[in-house]
Amino acid sequence: MQPAHEIAAAVREGSISPVEVLDAALARIDAVEPEVRAWVQVDRDGARRRAEELAAARDRGELLGPLAGVPVGVKDIVDVTSFPTRAGAPLFAHYNPANDSAVAARLRHAGAIILGKTHTTEFAYLDPAPTRNPWNRSHTPGGSSSGSAAAVGSGMLPLAIGSQTVGSILRPAGYCGAVGFKPSLGRISYAGTLNLAASFDHLGPICTCVADAALALSALAGHDPADPHSVDAPVEDYLAAIAEPRAPRLGVPRAYYRGVADAEMEAHIEDIIQRFELSGAQVIEVAMPGTAPEISEACQPIMRVEAAVAHSERYAAHKDEYRANIKALIEAGLATDSDAYARAREFVRTLRQAMSERLDTVDALILPTAPGTAPASLETTGPGIFCGPASFTGLPAISLPSGIAPSGLPLSIQLIGPQLGESKLLTTAAWAESVLNFHAHPPL
Repeated sequence: MQPAHEIAAAVREGSISPVEVLDAALARIDAVEPEVRAWVQVDRDGARRRAEELAAARDRGELLGPLAGVPVGVKDIVDVTSFPTRAGAPLFAHYNPANDSAVAARLRHAGAIILGKTHTTEFAYLDPAPTRNPWNRSHTPGGSSSGSAAAVGSGMLPLAIGSQTVGSILRPAGYCGAVGFKPSLGRISYAGTLNLAASFDHLGPICTCVADAALALSALAGHDPADPHSVDAPVEDYLAAIAEPRAPRLGVPRAYYRGVADAEMEAHIEDIIQRFELSGAQVIEVAMPGTAPEISEACQPIMRVEAAVAHSERYAAHKDEYRANIKALIEAGLATDSDAYARAREFVRTLRQAMSERLDTVDALILPTAPGTAPASLETTGPGIFCGPASFTGLPAISLPSGIAPSGLPLSIQLIGPQLGESKLLTTAAWAESVLNFHAHPPL
C-alpha cells in the first residue's frame, strides 16, 4: 500500500477516491490477515460509510484534513467510540467507551478512516497477543503494539497507532520491518487510553516511512489539559522539517549495548555506522550513564508501582483472571516500598539530565532497537531493553528498518533525539532513511 502522505495528497487532489483506498486495504487484509492475525475487529461497514462521506465532501469542494482518506488501525487500549475497548484481556476488562480518546478524535478531525482495532498484549504488557510476525509466522511480532506493527509491516495499512511504556512501539516496528516513532512524553495526548505506567506511557505512530511519521505527528500533536503529562509546546511543521535533510552528527553509546546485543546485531550496527560516515555523517563515541541492564533495573520500581496503581480496583476484584506476566508485575508493585519508588524517580531525573547533556553535542544517539531479530517464539514479545532510556526519560525516539538478516528477518536501528526535539530527530531520521534505502517486503 502507498505511504500515508501519498494517499492523503492524492485524495485531496481528487486523483484517487477514499473508497478505492479502503477497498485496497480490505483486499490486502483478506489476503494476509488469516496468517498474521493483526486485528481484533475490522469495521468494514463503518469504514465504508466514512470513505463515502469523505469522497462526497471532496466532490463538494470541501477542504480535507492532512490524513484525508488514510485507513488507520488503533491499538486496542485506545478508546474509539465505534468499538469496545478490550485491552487484550478477558471479558471482565471490556467496556464500550462513551467518548473517543484524544488521539481518535484527532485522527477523525484529520480525515483518517479508523478501520478497526489492532491486537495488543494483555493490558499492554508482556502476555502475548495472537498476532504473528509477517516475515516468519513462527516468530514474535513483538509487543505490546503487536497488531499495529504487524498490520503495517504486512502492508494492510500505511499507518497504525501504538503505545509505548518501555519498548512497545519501537521494538514491534523493528521486528516487523516498519517505522516506529515515539515522540516526547506528552507530545501526543494520552487521554482516553489505558495506562500501564503513567509516567512512562506514550502514544505514537507505526508507519511505512519517516514522512508518514512526520505527517502523523503534525496531525496528532498538541496540548490537552485532559492529560496531566501533556506538554504545552508549539506543534511545528514536521513535514517541512524533513524536506532538506542534512548529514547529522551522531553519538554511539557502544558500551551501553555491547554484550547485550547479539553478535549479528553488533556487526550490523557497525556496518550501518560505516555507511553513515561514508555518506557524510560525523559519528562520535558517547557514554551512557550505565549499561542497558543497569538502567533497566533501576527504573523497574516505577513500572511496578504505577502498574499496581493503574490496576488497583480491577485487580482486587479479578486477581485470578489476570495472565501470568501482568499479574507478576502488579504483585511486585504491591510489594515495592515508597523509598524504592522515590530512588527510582531520582534515578530517572539523573538519567534524563545525563542524556540531555549528551544530546547537546550531537543531533541524535544511534543504537540498536533490539538485541537481535524477532525471537523464534510466540510465547515472548522479545526484550525491550534498548528502548527503555527514551521511554523512561520521555525523550523522542524512532526505529528504522535497516536491513535483512540471513534468517530473512528485518534488522533495525534506533535514533534518540533531544526533549521536544521531534523536528531535529525526524530530519536526522529522514537522512538516515535515504542512506539505508530499505524497500524489502515480507514473503506473504
